[in-house]
Amino acid sequence: MSLDPQEQFYKFITGAKDVLIFIPENPSFDAIGSAWALNFFLENKNISATIVSNKKPSEAKIDFLPGPKNIISEISGAREFVLSFDTSRNKIMGLRQETIGDSFNVYLTPEKGSIDPRDFSFILAKFKYDLIVILDSPDLESLGTVYINNSDLFFEVPIINIDHRSNNENFGQINLVDITASSCAEILKPILESVDPSSFDKNVATCLMTGIIGATGNFQKKNTTPKALLAAADLMDRGADQQGIIRWLYKTQPLSILKLLGRVMSKLNWEEKTKLAWASLSLDDFVQSRTSPESLPIILEKLQENYSDGQIFMIIYSNAPNSSIAIIKAATNELLRKISLLFGQPIINEALEIKSTESDLMLTARIIRDKIESTQLINT
Repeated sequence: MSLDPQEQFYKFITGAKDVLIFIPENPSFDAIGSAWALNFFLENKNISATIVSNKKPSEAKIDFLPGPKNIISEISGAREFVLSFDTSRNKIMGLRQETIGDSFNVYLTPEKGSIDPRDFSFILAKFKYDLIVILDSPDLESLGTVYINNSDLFFEVPIINIDHRSNNENFGQINLVDITASSCAEILKPILESVDPSSFDKNVATCLMTGIIGATGNFQKKNTTPKALLAAADLMDRGADQQGIIRWLYKTQPLSILKLLGRVMSKLNWEEKTKLAWASLSLDDFVQSRTSPESLPIILEKLQENYSDGQIFMIIYSNAPNSSIAIIKAATNELLRKISLLFGQPIINEALEIKSTESDLMLTARIIRDKIESTQLINT
């Protein structure tokens, strides 16, 4: 009898010794909270865990959470290469190594005569990691260059894929994808409880609560489910500081973010037909607010929170003298998916990035607006 995905999760997790936990580029609070929770849960079970993110989350974004020991942006030493020598005809009596310039030399002393090169073989050993868990990513490409640079790893090590998006490609050997859930944290909570309740401590509860609150906008978004509310209540019973998380995520913003938000609000445009709220930013806006384009997802979330009539939210900025980039979020995942198909660009971390060779930001905005308006996405 075959095992269901949760039973397979239990089998793989309890049998693992060294786990890699991947989150996408520019991870959401759901991805961060879920990854941190899984990390602490595995540590409590004496299983080695390492979190991998192509871009490490900024300290300002996560320093209210307990910190995992191992967070990396590049994978090194994941696999050994074995130089094997057949000693059936000639024993090896000694070995030494030496680095000379850019050369690493290994010296072997045979028992008799000289060494026959045919006695050597070069072997690829197994990866030291025995399990991969990928959170909040619809596909492997969402992981960024860390996937591109280590593609062999993803084909040889079993993958557990945990997500709540409808466009998830089910790329794992185990796919825990629930499109009715509000977040990965909501999916992960009962699974970890079933694996080992004793390893589900306050740190795990706090991180999962962060994921749920971040994904649901403090339970204000339409994706808030009764299961999410029940999960949050139980996490509070387990010691999660709900009010502390809310204060940090929604009331405590760095001054730089507030300055950038002020500049966006002063330049905000409203398109009634497409329900599009958008603004264009110059390099000076980033310089004066001491921010970077990496801050734009937070700004778009703030716009979405403050404009209930809005359906599409966009910020355009120049990334080079003759090009620009538009970052787009939408009120629903379905609408964002339609915009993604319209422009032929993938959705990454609940946002769409459209690159243009047009340096005129106002013209770029009009082109995007007109294309959305011509397809009547809002009326479909």
